[in-house]
Amino acid sequence: MKKICVVVGVGPGNGAALSRRFAGEGFTVVMLARRADQLAKLAEEIPGTFGLVCDVSDPSEIESVFEQIHHDFGPVSALIYNAGSGQWSDVMNTTVDGFQKAWATNALGLLVCAQQVIPYMVSAGHGQIMVIGATASLRGGANFTAFASAKSAQRSLAQSMARDLGPKGIHVGYFIIDGIIDLERTRDFFQDKPDDFFMQADAIADSVWAVTQQDRSAWTFELDLRPYSERW
Repeated sequence: MKKICVVVGVGPGNGAALSRRFAGEGFTVVMLARRADQLAKLAEEIPGTFGLVCDVSDPSEIESVFEQIHHDFGPVSALIYNAGSGQWSDVMNTTVDGFQKAWATNALGLLVCAQQVIPYMVSAGHGQIMVIGATASLRGGANFTAFASAKSAQRSLAQSMARDLGPKGIHVGYFIIDGIIDLERTRDFFQDKPDDFFMQADAIADSVWAVTQQDRSAWTFELDLRPYSERW
């Protein structure tokens, strides 16, 4: 039986690259996102993948889709949480709705997704939960009020999970992505930037895969990834 990987928050960048990498390593990959058309297109392009619609800001949708995953595919061996959302504004222009949605997607969604797979992983004695984070988890910019606070909560949640689940054989990793992903829309927005300004999604996926292959005696919790041009 093939191992099952769920990639949460799949789009044309990191989500697609992560799905492609894990499917290429022999996993059956279930991709979760809000857009059915995008999922269908990616499932056609990437052998061994299947798409299911889910809004991870809604706990009831998460519970329902994971019930379907466990029924149709089996227990999940690897959970890759790539979902992210934020309102880009300063503190006075941040709305309550925008603040709550950022937290629901980045932190609450991770909690509920993890709760769906942890019992199976504990029973098996092993598992992987990899979380795609951001530099905003370390510091809050003036116009990152909602996003930075939500990503900071996500990082702290991942730390708590790692401390709790590590002794049970479950590897939790957090990836701080510090840079702009190379996509058509980002290229259009940053037309004056050279190629090495952009991060390659496939390279990020390679790093995530490498962390999942580490020996338990030397697990990485946090890994930051950036092109040389980023200041840190």
